[in-house]
Amino acid sequence: MAIKISNRAKAIKASPTLAVSSKAKIMQANGIDVINFGVGEPDFPTPEYIKEAGIKAINDNFTRYTDNRGILELRTVICKKLKKENCLDYKEENILVSPGAKASIFNVLMSVCDPRDEVLIATPCWVSYPSQVEMLDAIPIFLPTDESTDFKISATQLEDAILTNSNPKAIILNSPNNPTGTVYTKKELEAIANVCLKYNILIVADEIYEKLIYDGEKHFSIASISEEIKAITIVINGVSKAFAMTGWRLGYAAGPIDIIKRASRIQSHTTSCVNSITQKAAVVALSEDDGSVEKMRQEFEKRRNYLVKELNAIPNVKCYPPKGAFYAMPNIEFYLLNNKKNIHNSVELCEYLLEEFHIALVPGLAFGVDKYVRFSYANSVKNIEEGVKRFTTGLKSLIH
Repeated sequence: MAIKISNRAKAIKASPTLAVSSKAKIMQANGIDVINFGVGEPDFPTPEYIKEAGIKAINDNFTRYTDNRGILELRTVICKKLKKENCLDYKEENILVSPGAKASIFNVLMSVCDPRDEVLIATPCWVSYPSQVEMLDAIPIFLPTDESTDFKISATQLEDAILTNSNPKAIILNSPNNPTGTVYTKKELEAIANVCLKYNILIVADEIYEKLIYDGEKHFSIASISEEIKAITIVINGVSKAFAMTGWRLGYAAGPIDIIKRASRIQSHTTSCVNSITQKAAVVALSEDDGSVEKMRQEFEKRRNYLVKELNAIPNVKCYPPKGAFYAMPNIEFYLLNNKKNIHNSVELCEYLLEEFHIALVPGLAFGVDKYVRFSYANSVKNIEEGVKRFTTGLKSLIH
């Protein structure tokens, strides 16, 4: 007799980004030359000085459980980083280190959300936000954006959503954004923050891509606006993206002590501490600098410039120029509405392009919108050049 699966588990969908990557890897293992634009991780190796810190931790036998919240040394370094780079004053007890920023967000949401609470999320959005909300029996409320708004919500749109819904508790704000690459300005964040303060809405500020910004733009942390805003904000960050440490698995949350304390209790009964070696490596990543992060940022900007230019040169394709992260979201609506292959949505389009032209993209539907696909330009220039050619050929095949 089979054990009945919970309704909650049945409702949770697999990560579309990981599904694309998995299928691409299977094809590659079978000898097929697939160019994979699906995975959201830097293609650079972790910088040597960080790897050496990890190796030293192993050689020093720093291999046991640590404080559930993260070693004091690391939490102190995070406080210094937030003060120096983001103008934020926190004490070590305001910091929780978790196995990835994804875990940081989930621990925070679990600490504040009751069933039927509503969490506001701008779309397109990272695939895990709504799933995490739904796992808590809370309700994601989507605030649509597109190129006409630079993929940003406005303070007016946010206030309308708060007044329209019955039980709004929090908003997840991601800048720089995955999947669009949009970056909110200080003025825009101030307007949004004031609305949240007016209605006592918790701000979960996902800033994991903060160091990957282009065109001379600057990252601004919404929590730094005022002490009142800081008191209703949880800052989420980590080492995965900027330091090419995705597999090391370390994120952190900084915020009001009552929320951090409860998030820490939740973590103590789920994952417990981040592995000790990663924590030692993160201390060095956040406190030293050999220029690797800036070199990676410059290379990403170079790739972005080429990719966006080439995508906008394709007939009937429009691509908003992303200001941060390492993603581009071309609008391919014309090809969904005008094709002879009976393709109706972005999922079917991405399946077609993968199977017939061996290019792996993530469908816009994964992010809550259908007329886009996402490219990750965390890929070599050579692969980007060839990938754009395949993408162009694949789109042309739909109408000729």
